[in-house]
Amino acid sequence: MSRLRFDITITLDGYVAGPNQSVEHPLGEGTAMLHEWVHKLRTFREMHGDAGGETGINDDVLREAFENRGATIMGRNMFGGGPGPWSSENPWNGWWGDEPPFHRPVFVLTHFAREPLALGETTFYFVTDGIESALAAAKDAAGSMDVGLGGGASVANQYLAAGLIDEMELHVVPLVLGAGERLFEGVTGLNLEPVRTIEGPGVTHLKYRVAT
Repeated sequence: MSRLRFDITITLDGYVAGPNQSVEHPLGEGTAMLHEWVHKLRTFREMHGDAGGETGINDDVLREAFENRGATIMGRNMFGGGPGPWSSENPWNGWWGDEPPFHRPVFVLTHFAREPLALGETTFYFVTDGIESALAAAKDAAGSMDVGLGGGASVANQYLAAGLIDEMELHVVPLVLGAGERLFEGVTGLNLEPVRTIEGPGVTHLKYRVAT
């Protein structure tokens, strides 16, 4: 059965993005260190069409996170383009250029309808009728494979609060932001079963199974 798996990089004080997010600062201010651990990895570079990169513990964890993933769900903020209706004159097509790194169907949660957007091997579908509808569509697209949940914190918190996430992995970096988008905000009664803890260069990987 297809599972909903969630992995995200998080600070020691629980933030996945800093304050004042914008086109210039998509992850907010003060977040330069947040994803340093992942940008240098071979798997990350391969996903973006680049050669080289580091191997080792962190690369193994990242590669595993994308194995058996047949579809992805993300929020409007992660896709980008700002709030409000989509612009027909200057449409926003994401942060990733003409060859997004997903190579699978991606379902974007939004309040504003938009036709599907095909870029390279990735097609973005814009879902306006809620998290359960997006999950049903993603599971249908994924078939026997799992569905991956991307950011941001708001979308993750909605799925966590609804009890729809089966497994999650937090990549904890030694950074304190003090403000921004915080994971687990408003989420209560979450029962987590530890699966493993892996210490890598500059980051600790914590995997949990969400108990029912």
